[in-house]
Amino acid sequence: MRVEIDKRSGFCFGVINAIKTAETELKEAEQLFCLGDIVHNSAEVERLEALGMKTISKEEYFHLSNCKVLIRAHGEPPETYEYARKNNIQLIDATCPVVLHLQERIKSTYQQYESQHGQMVIFGKPGHAEVEGLSGQIGNQAIVVQNKADIEKIDFTRPIAFYSQTTKPVAAFNELAALIRARAGENVPIKIKDTICRQVANRGPHLKEFVKNFDVVIFVAGWKSSNGLSLFNLCQEENPRTYRVASAEDLDPSWFSGAESVGICGATSTPNWLMEKVAATIKERF
Repeated sequence: MRVEIDKRSGFCFGVINAIKTAETELKEAEQLFCLGDIVHNSAEVERLEALGMKTISKEEYFHLSNCKVLIRAHGEPPETYEYARKNNIQLIDATCPVVLHLQERIKSTYQQYESQHGQMVIFGKPGHAEVEGLSGQIGNQAIVVQNKADIEKIDFTRPIAFYSQTTKPVAAFNELAALIRARAGENVPIKIKDTICRQVANRGPHLKEFVKNFDVVIFVAGWKSSNGLSLFNLCQEENPRTYRVASAEDLDPSWFSGAESVGICGATSTPNWLMEKVAATIKERF
């Protein structure tokens, strides 16, 4: 059986930077906290926790003092930094540069639009860490939309600035942008900014071609990964014999019946070592 790992799957550069930052700090720090899962992959989180990192919730963070805390690639709202300043917390900031730039753009646009009673609209997943960090830049005044029904939250008689969470699908963003343009009044100022990270967005078209080359495809991603769910669904549309696993233990022997080729791919939150472990298990067992 031919088993091949997609070379373009795995961590995006923002996650790679956060992981490397954590590993560097863990070599020196007696204790390092991470605010939220450093990546939406439990296997990678467990690997880093075995090295000494402790994952904490927002609630736990706001009871800490005199320690080191890692900010993951998703970014954080200003209140996180303010609390650190007041409580002698050393922040190790691994916010993705793309997210950091987007935070600044949203804050700047909000300041321009505030006098016009404008609205900041973000295409994203409510409650997602990146979205909370983005909305936090403007006092949580953003209108978060994730589908057509949500655009009813917008007042189409007032100025609108439309941005996106960096990991959302480009086609879905363009569809919502077109609806907003169509609904807005003729004289209503509209600013549409596609702020989707292309390193993430381009995974979709690439994977659609990759999965066509195999009898069976195994998509590796943590169960919490929204990027993983989106890319897995896309792969399954192209190749119905695509199966999602979080680890090698999830593999089902029946999936490989009659298969001569297997493709392994994953989300932007999937470590390469985990895809390699899944590939090795398939070669050994099936």
